[in-house]
Amino acid sequence: MIDTGDQMLPADPLPDRLIDRGPDGKGVGRWVPDQKHVLLSRYLDGTRQAWKKWSNRVFIDPFCGPGRLQVRGESFTRDGGALVAWRQSSRSGAPFTKMLIGDIAADRVDACSDRLGALHAPATKFEGEAVVTVKKMVDEVPSSKTLSFAYIDPYNLELLSFRIIETIAQLKSVDFAVHFSTMDLQRNVEFEFDPDRARFDETAPGWREKVNIPAMNKEAGSAAFFEYWCGLVKNLGFKFSKEMPFIWNDRGSPIYRLVFFSRHPFPNKIWEDVARGPNRKFDF
Repeated sequence: MIDTGDQMLPADPLPDRLIDRGPDGKGVGRWVPDQKHVLLSRYLDGTRQAWKKWSNRVFIDPFCGPGRLQVRGESFTRDGGALVAWRQSSRSGAPFTKMLIGDIAADRVDACSDRLGALHAPATKFEGEAVVTVKKMVDEVPSSKTLSFAYIDPYNLELLSFRIIETIAQLKSVDFAVHFSTMDLQRNVEFEFDPDRARFDETAPGWREKVNIPAMNKEAGSAAFFEYWCGLVKNLGFKFSKEMPFIWNDRGSPIYRLVFFSRHPFPNKIWEDVARGPNRKFDF
């Protein structure tokens, strides 16, 4: 264990392997462990009794990273999302029976897989673009008595291809937690209406015909784009949780919206309790 002075954190099972220190190499934002990972842990713990009813419990993460990160300004490292999920599922008495992890970089997914393996997690790794690896992941999911949880956390909105969601949605029983980059959207939505750029076309296919960006300001255009994207998800048979907490960066600006959706009301209710409860600062 690592004593940070404020809390005890699990030690890195493989400290010599690759660590995520953010795009500038100076560390990731504090919002990653303090907000994203807190919500992930609390949701898995809040649904522990439901997970125990399923013979097969599958975690799907196509943007897993190396499984360990360092927060800007800290001298120690912390678990990445996949390891947070594994440790929490184990503590809650309903450990995942499959951990399907992927990353476009071989060294990142290898490090994550090896770290999970060191914790005796049943991890299967997939190297490549998420739109490709999720097809292979879905093939690995048992066809019966299975509940899956898709944790979709891309670096930017361009990487959130709707094909990823469509592919995973083929599973009968699956819930989603998606990090939707509102900062990327608001900064660029006007520019992306230019067909020569088209960075968001994979995220929300057909949005140009439905969202009249030139007639809107950035805020209205961003809201219309998000509403259209939500409509695409609903057309796959999912219902959204009423709570879509913003994730705030260290300067107090909203950068992501953590969106949860399921085909059944129970997981949505648990998410609402988790996102609304002690995390008041996440409310919108």
